[in-house]
Amino acid sequence: MSASVFFPLDQQQVVGVIGGGQLGRMLALAARRMGVRSVVWTGGLEAPAVEVADEVIDKPFDDPQALLDFCGKATVATVEFENIPLQTMRGVAGKIGLFPSPDAVGICQNREREKNFLRDHGIPCAPFWVVDTLDDLTAAMAELGGPGVLKTAAFGYDGKGQLRISGEESPSDVWQQFGKKRAVLEGWVPFEKEISVMVVRSSDGELRSYDPAENRHREHILDVSIVPAVIRKEVADEARAIAATVAEALDYQGILGVEFFVNRDGSLVVNEMAPRPHNSGHHTLDACACSQFEQQLRVVLGLPLGSTELISPCVMLNLLGDFWSSETEPPDWTSLLQTKGAVLHLYGKRRAKGMRKMGHATLLGEDALKKAEVLKAAWL
Repeated sequence: MSASVFFPLDQQQVVGVIGGGQLGRMLALAARRMGVRSVVWTGGLEAPAVEVADEVIDKPFDDPQALLDFCGKATVATVEFENIPLQTMRGVAGKIGLFPSPDAVGICQNREREKNFLRDHGIPCAPFWVVDTLDDLTAAMAELGGPGVLKTAAFGYDGKGQLRISGEESPSDVWQQFGKKRAVLEGWVPFEKEISVMVVRSSDGELRSYDPAENRHREHILDVSIVPAVIRKEVADEARAIAATVAEALDYQGILGVEFFVNRDGSLVVNEMAPRPHNSGHHTLDACACSQFEQQLRVVLGLPLGSTELISPCVMLNLLGDFWSSETEPPDWTSLLQTKGAVLHLYGKRRAKGMRKMGHATLLGEDALKKAEVLKAAWL
């Protein structure tokens, strides 16, 4: 088992994080624990990461001066979410280096590019059609001849920008309801469960993956991740192999989340890719030898990869806004804190709204799912 890093590495290195959400916060916390300074570029958005970063640039991503300031303070950089202008990422990469690369992030941030990438590399994915007009949609629905999901080509996550269809609707009604945006129509996959694999690849091509997580959702938002996923070993091995293929094909550098549908026969279909730490990888903070956040920093800083060994079975429970009694009144954490093997992580967000991700809890042990369900029942 490889040890985590707990000592200053190179006092000259400053990790720049583009984006200031909870993933940026956890990256900055990992950097601090490793003795590395961090600078967070918020993009002008609400940014929980600012409370733990060493320096903050609170300006929009299209601000030329912000780009210069960021590259003047950071020596290397990474991203904490994918919806960053490609021009901005290329500007950073041209000055100090960005991991993963702008090209890799650019593929993952756009469903059209992502689906074409998967098809071009022979990686299993749902049948799809790119639609730009009502005529395109009409032809695609006729060819599909059944249920599907219409998704915006860009800037969609957590179920946003998606419309499920039965295939019997009027294409004109669907197009009107969707908002007449460039989109991807995907055939519906009658999956049995959803899983994801976090894979990390270094700059010299070394590759390691974590145990697959089984993901269950509430209102299109991740509810719990069960690790290891309750699937056959051959399915888990195949998922890890496909994730590795994706990383190799992208020439990826950093941590990558690959989400799958598992069909009833055990076959796998890639649903989406996340070019960053991922919600379903949060358990690695408490249940693995080296977390997904430390892995990302190791790649960015040119350090050896850490162990992906799972130390304990676990469940990651998302703490969503509907657990809060009001926008500012959290649940009573007493029951969680008294639960054996429970670890609480809060993201420092000021207001709970709807299904907003406010934090997560890791429950360790063979009975982790039961613990998570008991806690949920008390809060909902």
